[in-house]
Amino acid sequence: MTRVTFPEKYDDLVFLIAGAAGFVPGHVSEFFLNKGATVIGIDNFITGSRENIELLSKYDKFKFYEANIYEGLPDLTNQKVDFILNLASPASPIDFEIIPIEIMRTNSEGSLALLELAKVKGARFLEASTSEVYGDPEIHPQVETYFGNVNTLGPRAPYDESKRFAEAMTMSFHRKYGVDTRIVRIFNTYGPRMRANDGRVIPNFINQALRGEDITIYGDGSQTRSFCFVTDLVNAIHNVLFSHDVTPFNIGNPDEYSVKDCAEIIVKALNSTSKIVYMPLPQDDPKRRRPNIDKLQAVCDYTPEVSFVEGLRQTTEFFKKGL
Repeated sequence: MTRVTFPEKYDDLVFLIAGAAGFVPGHVSEFFLNKGATVIGIDNFITGSRENIELLSKYDKFKFYEANIYEGLPDLTNQKVDFILNLASPASPIDFEIIPIEIMRTNSEGSLALLELAKVKGARFLEASTSEVYGDPEIHPQVETYFGNVNTLGPRAPYDESKRFAEAMTMSFHRKYGVDTRIVRIFNTYGPRMRANDGRVIPNFINQALRGEDITIYGDGSQTRSFCFVTDLVNAIHNVLFSHDVTPFNIGNPDEYSVKDCAEIIVKALNSTSKIVYMPLPQDDPKRRRPNIDKLQAVCDYTPEVSFVEGLRQTTEFFKKGL
């Protein structure tokens, strides 16, 4: 495989980042701003944070448009755009029930609008897909060639299926129009600036432990996840963006923890008095989730650097500020 090649400088490059007010997109935006690039952010704040945009707005080379990508992009006719990163979709389990139609439209109509813009601008396009395209996987760890085990009618389907559609749309634009595309499949990510009510394991457990509340595990806790600290994920996105392969890359941390072990680690790390309680497992909740990242490591020197304990410390410090 051809190795990743990065630009010599970023000062003249323009990155359009859809979903810039969100957790991961906000960190990605800051990463490229720190490299000297211009970043154009778009978000409609359906789940994004205005505080994230306030932070990014401290950079002189950040521009922001409040817009809904599936209802109409801002007028960028005279704007140079070199890279478009589609990071716009809400991605938390609580969102799947509350805003399923908005999620599906973002990942279908919104992706189409951004791909059309990439075609017009001659920009490289990166689709932020997800490990959810594997559903409740029957192959472990998950490799990019696995087609998945997704319930197309289940409660997670609005996100899972629309992300699978976005991947197919991305590849179709590459094949039919020659758009320069990349795809990343993001596995569980955590870190500062997550939503406290995100509904995912790490923010749930940390905030329950900080408040001394019962820590709620759904199922018996034997299901596993692989948790990647956000700065490691951003580095992986950077590598894939400047790779030479248009097919999907898994990105994440292959270290695997049971949900029960995760809860116990957090209780111990925070010296919390919280007790662990168990609730019924939601439908289609994946039993095992761990990325095989051999493909990524074949094209670059990527290795996750932030340990789970250190990542939890930084994430906890962030959530303490909101108490």
